[in-house]
Amino acid sequence: GEFLYGDDKQRKSLPAFYMDKFAVSVKQYAAFLQATGHTNPDDWTQQVKSGDRPVVNVSWHDATAYCRHYGKRLPTEQEWEKAARGTDGRKYPWGNDEPTSRHALFNTGWNGYGTLASVGSYEAGKSPYRCYDMAGNVWEWTSSDYDNSTKVIRGGSWSSNANRLGTAYRYLRNPTNWYINQGFRCAQDAS
Repeated sequence: GEFLYGDDKQRKSLPAFYMDKFAVSVKQYAAFLQATGHTNPDDWTQQVKSGDRPVVNVSWHDATAYCRHYGKRLPTEQEWEKAARGTDGRKYPWGNDEPTSRHALFNTGWNGYGTLASVGSYEAGKSPYRCYDMAGNVWEWTSSDYDNSTKVIRGGSWSSNANRLGTAYRYLRNPTNWYINQGFRCAQDAS
């Protein structure tokens, strides 16, 4: 259906799709690694201890491989924004109120993997479609190109300031690189 997209709130329409309620956790990614023999993310021996926190240090290619293994895919940036924003053009997943520590993990320094919040920790920050952590904690890969050599990421992270948590905010990353503040969630076609 229709929703308001981007800072200028263009009317867009998307076919039905499914979006995972949570970002992929370390525990889920560990099961994928065991099942497939895929290469471990950087610093995996430390990260694997963080269980229910979102997996980080995964490239776009790693995230895509995970999604494909489970019959899913990365969301487009339009799908990601609709799942985060709903149909009413809200500024943040929870509405138009400025972010607080009740809504998201943001504007924080790195202190090891314990810095990250467990997936689903911010009940007050969930989107109208009941998706959690779509602002803060970790940036999320999308399948969309930013330009010829980079991919769009969405959502901000633990290190972002409040203006990067907005549902329409978009940024770019090299798909071959991994980042300590970068994770992902999966989507799937409805049919």
